[in-house]
Amino acid sequence: MKQKIKTYSIQFIKEIIPVVVGILIALFIDNWNSQRKDKAYIDQVFLTINSELEDSREDIKFILPKQKALIEALELHTDNKEMTILEIVMGSKGIYIPQIKINAWRAVSTTKIDLIAYEKVTSLSNIAELKEILSNKSEFLMNFLYSNVNQTDKNTKQTFKLILLDIIQTENTLQQCIELFEKENVKR
Repeated sequence: MKQKIKTYSIQFIKEIIPVVVGILIALFIDNWNSQRKDKAYIDQVFLTINSELEDSREDIKFILPKQKALIEALELHTDNKEMTILEIVMGSKGIYIPQIKINAWRAVSTTKIDLIAYEKVTSLSNIAELKEILSNKSEFLMNFLYSNVNQTDKNTKQTFKLILLDIIQTENTLQQCIELFEKENVKR
């Protein structure tokens, strides 16, 4: 009986070792393949993120002079009681707000955020937060404008100018964050 158990044990070990080794090799290959696919996915996502952020940075750079021209027009016509805010805005060819693109970041942040380095997550989260702040400030600006389009008084014009300056400050901060992210990506 002992001999039979010993024979079955040896036979079991001889059969199980190749199975275990095969399973381990299959797991290793699957893990390696999964990591390779994740890296390719993240690389592609970061190409898109970099492209979106570059477009956003360029949009900010393009719009800032137009916003500064509107501020100059507001300063020029602050004391003019004949000129409405609407006329000043129309004379400056409208109000411009940059489009901040973070679609790729939003997509990856909800699915595979664990594959991204903490520093990049922090930087991109800050950019997303600043985008939301800019959106809220822009909405406030437009609400203020709509309710005061026919105003000609100095205080309303100065308030409008201050709101616009606050938006410009947020855009400058956003631009700096994007540039910092781009510099960090070049280093790695």
